[in-house]
Amino acid sequence: MPPAPPAPRDTRCLDARDDAARHAAVAEAARVIRDGGLVAFPTETVYGLGADAGNSRAVAGVYAAKGRPAFNPLISHVPNLEAAVRLGRFAPAALSLARAFWPGPLTLVLPCRDTEAVCDLARAGLDTLALRVPAHPVARAFLEAAGRPVVGPSANVSGHVSPTDASHVLSDLAGRIDVVLDAGPSPVGVESTIVDCSGLEPCLLRPGGLSRERLEIVLGHALPDADGADEARPPSPGRLASHYAPRAVVRLEAREVRATEALLTFGGLRPHGSEAARLILDLSPAGSLEEAAANLYAALRRLDAEGVAGIAVVPLPREGLGEAIADRLGRAAAPRPVPEGD
Repeated sequence: MPPAPPAPRDTRCLDARDDAARHAAVAEAARVIRDGGLVAFPTETVYGLGADAGNSRAVAGVYAAKGRPAFNPLISHVPNLEAAVRLGRFAPAALSLARAFWPGPLTLVLPCRDTEAVCDLARAGLDTLALRVPAHPVARAFLEAAGRPVVGPSANVSGHVSPTDASHVLSDLAGRIDVVLDAGPSPVGVESTIVDCSGLEPCLLRPGGLSRERLEIVLGHALPDADGADEARPPSPGRLASHYAPRAVVRLEAREVRATEALLTFGGLRPHGSEAARLILDLSPAGSLEEAAANLYAALRRLDAEGVAGIAVVPLPREGLGEAIADRLGRAAAPRPVPEGD
């Protein structure tokens, strides 16, 4: 069965450029987020495509709207440091950077402490999360009103130039998202700097709107690039071939189910041998790739919890979000490194 395409959306542009209109526009955009919708919102760097970070279906909608080719971790935005420390574990260096540069164009990668507020899909199945407190006053008011972390990759079709104005967002995403919160041009115009603070020492994952030199003054030492990291500590999230790896052996493109295997299926497909499967999980009985993306990590974790030895995965569509789902499943099925002996 072909995948069900995402339903078209009636995109509204809400004017938040002056004080008279701002309060109502922010309140409506926050309501849309709480209801599971998609909102493009302004930051000082570029416009972000927002969704409730704890709602896997909404996060899947972000990937679908952007046509994002892989489930890379998404930056979660919060209104202040107090909200951030409820989500991530801050080592002293990370806390120093946050106090010095938040709100501002700095993203910190940290160990995650609240896996419900920032779902598996938003974190790409990692134990870390990326956090930012933006400086734009409309963004902060919007985040306060939303009352939850909001993912916010750039609000453009994947591969296009990042948007710095509401008109740029509309040219890419009209009909794909619910609301654009228009606050005029973004003053910085380049993405945030990303620093990985999840290991023993901070390292630079991406240069951006905050210079390395300013970061080094606060740290008191040089900030190395992450490119020099070894395989045990990849330079950016999602780089290892075997990334989210369940304990069970994952077998892709399965056209039959073998003894002792569970079945991970899509669109109601039941290959030969399904009747004997230990467990059958359908990522989307309706054949929706958005629904399948939203359910993927939870399905893999449930199969792990059930203790199955093998997982047969039916052939899945490769268009749209199917490419990203295939990427994640391919990493789950990749051979695990064999530990060296003592």
